[in-house]
Amino acid sequence: MKPEIHFINRSSWLRAAVLGVNDGILSTTSIAIGIAAASDTRSPIILAALAGLVAGALAMAAGEYVSVSSQVDTESADLKREKKELETTPDIELKELAKHYQDRGLDSDLAMKVALQLTEHNALEAHAKDELGINEIKRPKPLQTALASVSSFTVGGLLPFSVSLIAPINHMVIYLYSFSIVFLALSGTIAAKVGGSNIAKGIIRICLWGTIAMAVTAFVGYLFGVKTG
Repeated sequence: MKPEIHFINRSSWLRAAVLGVNDGILSTTSIAIGIAAASDTRSPIILAALAGLVAGALAMAAGEYVSVSSQVDTESADLKREKKELETTPDIELKELAKHYQDRGLDSDLAMKVALQLTEHNALEAHAKDELGINEIKRPKPLQTALASVSSFTVGGLLPFSVSLIAPINHMVIYLYSFSIVFLALSGTIAAKVGGSNIAKGIIRICLWGTIAMAVTAFVGYLFGVKTG
């Protein structure tokens, strides 16, 4: 038999990587477009894009690490509490586990048999998965997530930054927007393929919201423009 392919075990780092690439592209482009709409020289556009790239990558990594670490701490505390309850009130915990299986469709006798067997095999693992919803495969990894975020944001941000270096200054906004939409579509395609989801839906979603974000920043740039030419 051909082995089944599942994508859920990629969810933690994939989410961080996809968010990082898209945020890198969109944030850096939006900043560059806002400045391009307000200035007729290249240097402030490049400086703004570079500053946004560096600051965004570091903020992304720090935010993901703190967020995921907090989640890990919460899960660890829940597991510690559950382990203590298993030691002090095993009968009550067994009934709770059996009740959980009853709620999922098993009759009372079968639910108790399943609960007994799983408890004998590994009580904490059974309660972690079925009562707390904690799965070892899906447990978040703070460092891995942070590294995925900073790396992907940097890759994403370098794309519009490169455009700001070489695109004609007179049509900078158009070039930044056009290339970024292509970059976002490519990112959405890759993310959908890696995650096994619908490609068209992913592309439409990211391109639509990307267009809105860049349009707003361009409007702000034009509104507060300081062009001298």
